[in-house]
Amino acid sequence: MRIAFLLHNAYAIGGTTRTTFNLAASLAGQHDVRLVSVFRHQAAPSLAAPSGVPLTALVDRRGSAADMADPRAAQPGVLFPAGESRAGQYHRLAEQRIVDWLAATDADAVISARTGLNVLLARFGPPGALRIGQEHLTHDSHPHRLRRELRRWYPQLDALVTMTRADAQAHRAGLRLPYGMVEAIPNSVPATAAGPADGAAKVVVAAGRLTRVKRYDMLIDAFARVSARRPDWTLRIYGEGPEKDRLAADVERRGLGGRVRLMGAVTPLDAEWGKGSIAAVTSAQESFGMTIVEAMRCGLPVVSTDCPHGPREILRDGIDGLLVPRDDVRAYSAALLRLMDDRQLRTRMGAAARERVTRSFDPTDAARRYDALLTTLRARRTAPSPGTPGPRRENVLLGTAALHRATGTLLARGALRRLRRTPLRPGSRTRTPPAAGS
Repeated sequence: MRIAFLLHNAYAIGGTTRTTFNLAASLAGQHDVRLVSVFRHQAAPSLAAPSGVPLTALVDRRGSAADMADPRAAQPGVLFPAGESRAGQYHRLAEQRIVDWLAATDADAVISARTGLNVLLARFGPPGALRIGQEHLTHDSHPHRLRRELRRWYPQLDALVTMTRADAQAHRAGLRLPYGMVEAIPNSVPATAAGPADGAAKVVVAAGRLTRVKRYDMLIDAFARVSARRPDWTLRIYGEGPEKDRLAADVERRGLGGRVRLMGAVTPLDAEWGKGSIAAVTSAQESFGMTIVEAMRCGLPVVSTDCPHGPREILRDGIDGLLVPRDDVRAYSAALLRLMDDRQLRTRMGAAARERVTRSFDPTDAARRYDALLTTLRARRTAPSPGTPGPRRENVLLGTAALHRATGTLLARGALRRLRRTPLRPGSRTRTPPAAGS
C-alpha cells in the first residue's frame, strides 16, 4: 500500500515529527511510505528522517526560496480553520499547495498529523484514498470555534486516531462521531543504543518545549521546596520555547542558578536521560506524553502530574513511576523527595519502566495496529451498502459518515472553485505572522 504522511513542518523539532518519523520507519518495511511536509525552513530536518523514506516539502520558507516571493505567501488563508493555533502560518500559497497535492497524490492512504490538516484532508482528500486524521492534541484543548469546524468536517474522514483511550472517548462524545470511526493508538519509541540509567546520579531531568502548558514553573517551585534539604541534587530542563526567559528569571530569583539548569534543545536525548535518575513531568495536560515513554525506555522512573490524558495510560503508579494530583505542588515535592531518598526504589521502578515500554510502546506494535486499521478501513469501503437487509448498527453509522463525506466533498470543491475565482480582498482576514515550529 502507498501511504503518505502529511505534516505541518517535518524540518522542525517536535514530538509530532518524532512520532511520525518512528511510525513511518516501522511501516516502511511493508509499505511504500513517503513523508510530505507543508513547510520547510532549513536544508535538512532537525531530527533524523527515517532511512529510505522520501521527504518532500510543499512550501519552502527559506529566505532565498522563490516561494517567499509569491504574492500568495502574503495573503492570509481562508481554508485552514481559524481556531487552530498554527492558523497564522497557512497563507493562500500553503493552502493551494496542499489542495493541489491532495488532488494529485497516488497514495492509497493519507495520514495527516495536525488538527487543521485533518480538516483539509477531510475536505479535499482524494476520494479513492483512505483519509486518516491523527489528533496529537486533546479534544478539550481545542477552542469552541475550532470544535464547530471539526464537528462539521471530521465525519468525512475514514478514521480519526487519538493517542489515548480517554481522548478517543472525548472526541466521540464531543464531536458526535461514530464509535468505530475513532481509534486510540499510542505513540511508540524505538530501542536505544544507550545503556539504562543506573539510578546513581543525583539529577532530575525534564524535557519538552518551554511553554505554559508544560508548567516548568511548577517543577522549579517543587524542586526549590526540597533543594535545601537535598543540596546535592540538581534539576536539568531540556528544550526551547517562549517561556525560556521567564523561567530563567524565576531560577535566578530563587537563587537556584547552580542547581537548576536550562540546557536548551538537545537531539537526541537518550544520552541525557541516562545522566539522570528521575524524570519529571508537570504538564497541565498531555495528549500522550512522549517524553514519559522516552525517559522510561532509558530506565528512569517518572514523577508526573495526573493530567488529562496520557500519563495515567502510560504510568503504573507505584510500579514504574509516581502520579500526583495535577495542581498539588506540595505532593509533587513529596514524590520527588521519595525517589531522591531511595535509590533501590529508583532502580526497581526504572527496570519496570523499561519492561513496560518494551512490551507496550514498541514501534512494531504501532505498525501492526496501523496495518490492522488500514485493512479494516479498506474492508469498510468495499462492504455492502447499509441499505441491505438486516444492517448492523455500526454499518448504519459508517454509512452516515460516508454520506457526510460525499456531501462535504461537493461543498468543499465548490468552495475551492470560488476561492480560485475570487481574489482575496486586502484586510478581509487578519492573522498572526508566520512562526517556525512543528
